[in-house]
Amino acid sequence: MKILIRVVISAIALWVASAVVDGIDVHGGSTGEKALTLLVVAVIFGIINAVLKPVIKVLGCVFYIVTLGLIALVVNAGLLMLTSWVAGKLDLPFHVEWFWPAFWGAIIIGVVSWLLNLFVADDD
Repeated sequence: MKILIRVVISAIALWVASAVVDGIDVHGGSTGEKALTLLVVAVIFGIINAVLKPVIKVLGCVFYIVTLGLIALVVNAGLLMLTSWVAGKLDLPFHVEWFWPAFWGAIIIGVVSWLLNLFVADDD
């Protein structure tokens, strides 16, 4: 159940980013189709983050230290662009134009996800 809630939160964050940032587009016919697209893209984004982000952090730990963690913004933008590429290969109507929309979109996704996760109880 917790994973499903996290996917829905990610989908909402992706929706907010696509609504605010020019260059992040979710195409589709009905609202239901867009919602389903956002849910699938949220799953893809979650898998990419779960697999690649720890590897990138380990391999690039020096860059994280030198930049005081600011490189994480660039990494998150790259992971969002990779998500867009995978979505395109799966014929999903989700597209990120280039780096700057991905950069600002990743910041918005992070902030919105953080805010929404404040309302989800941690059962740890």
